[in-house]
Amino acid sequence: MNIKTRLRCSDTVFILCVSLFITLFQNTRFFYQSWHIVDVDSFRSFLFSASMVVLLFCCLNMIFSVLLLPYLRKPVAIVLILTGAAINYFMYSFNTVIDANMTENALETNLNETLNLVSFKMVLWFTLLGIIPSIIVALTKVKPSSSVVKFIGFKAINIVASALVIVLIALLFFRDYAPFFRNNKDTVKMLVPSNVVGSLIKNVSNDIEANRPFEAIGQDAKRGPNLAQRPKKTLVILVLGETARAENFSLGGYSRDTNPLLSKRSDLTYFDNVSSCGTATAVSLPCMFSNMTRKDYKASAAKHRENVLDILQRAKVSVLWRDNDGGCKGACDRVPNENSTKLMLPEFCSDGDCKDEVLLDKLNDYIQKLDNDGIIVLHQMGSHGPTYYQRYADAQRKFDPTCDTKQIQDCDRVRLVNTYDNSIVYTDYMVDKTISLLEKNSDKFATSLIYVSDHGESLGENGMYLHGAPYAIAPSQQTHVPFLLWTSKDYRQYQNLNADCLAKEAKQGNFSHDNLFHSLLGIFDIQTGEYKPELDMFRTCRQ
Repeated sequence: MNIKTRLRCSDTVFILCVSLFITLFQNTRFFYQSWHIVDVDSFRSFLFSASMVVLLFCCLNMIFSVLLLPYLRKPVAIVLILTGAAINYFMYSFNTVIDANMTENALETNLNETLNLVSFKMVLWFTLLGIIPSIIVALTKVKPSSSVVKFIGFKAINIVASALVIVLIALLFFRDYAPFFRNNKDTVKMLVPSNVVGSLIKNVSNDIEANRPFEAIGQDAKRGPNLAQRPKKTLVILVLGETARAENFSLGGYSRDTNPLLSKRSDLTYFDNVSSCGTATAVSLPCMFSNMTRKDYKASAAKHRENVLDILQRAKVSVLWRDNDGGCKGACDRVPNENSTKLMLPEFCSDGDCKDEVLLDKLNDYIQKLDNDGIIVLHQMGSHGPTYYQRYADAQRKFDPTCDTKQIQDCDRVRLVNTYDNSIVYTDYMVDKTISLLEKNSDKFATSLIYVSDHGESLGENGMYLHGAPYAIAPSQQTHVPFLLWTSKDYRQYQNLNADCLAKEAKQGNFSHDNLFHSLLGIFDIQTGEYKPELDMFRTCRQ
């Protein structure tokens, strides 16, 4: 009996075998790295580590059940196996991760550079993990189903069974997987073949995006007469909070005193009902500055379109963006911007991270030299998890005991909430200090401060941690964000703001990140067709 006669299997068995092979043999680097990260010190952590194999197998099985169709199954499987073998070799040999940059480098490598990489070890590795399995796939005869109904039925059963196992694992270990994947993004890039497929898709997408025309908006923008006639210039500081949820702000009714300083300010208004544009910074940040509402927002459009900061700058308002949170996600690309984290000032910074006070370093010098209406955006590190314990100074360690680890799923709820609340106390301190800076400059400017967070955070409610849940199913802890407004006496006079109206709107109104674009235009009296007065959250209180 020859080999062609012996290698026979059904479509389902073929898919299961390909999935199992790629899981067990081409993802060994991922499992090695993952199990090195996970501290297997209990039966639960052992089960969590073991579940990674089952989870990956079920995911691949579902994907391949759809992808490996008749006439395509063998060629696609062979390409995936050969590619996986090469990736596996390079990850082991050079300790690299596969991302879009690495894939782009590989595609641009010439023949001589490729030949320089070839070695006996590489050939042997590629033969064992790629060529031999590919030959087996090519020689295997997949028995056709007796009917289309059976073919679809077996695929459906295979997919549903895998989906049920995935759901079961999610129910049992969600609180372990959420921080693991969020904290170890380089490890996730070791997953085969998703790393190379995802990287290729991103490369193609980037090439397409690069060729899209850039859209200017608000080209008709000009200053209105209201502020121009005032003896003082207007200065607004916009503090962008990070991962602060409204539920933990005592200004909004939280039972614990997380806003000890701001709560003493009578000239401050807290807005109770404000929702975010997204549940992650990469969405919320560009969205809140764009002229698109949450329902209409498209990231691809935002990347190629001006935002409210561009309009303000065009209307001769001075703009400055200071960042302490890994970048502005494109929102500040065309205005003056500074990365405060790079200063690594020893009094604020350590281990590559900085406390948010670094954003105020020498800011008074900038304000003193400013001779124009201006807006300063301070992008905080805020309460970014999971290392909440690194987000505040000892002076703001108000609640004990704390969860001083990034493995937040292992902390009891009391410790976790204490730590998170301490980060809010620090934000309270930093925002209060920023207001004091504005007060020092009240002789020159009519000043105000706006604070709003980009999104909220889950702290173990219903087994959910961190953020980034799909908006349609995201809990309120991730979408309900704090928003406050502080105003100087001159600012209220210049803006004709009615305090009673503002207080009423803050309690009864429903607002969102959609309002920021138009509210900023209204504050600086910018006349443009892009301005929608119905979305200006302060318009109704201007008399």
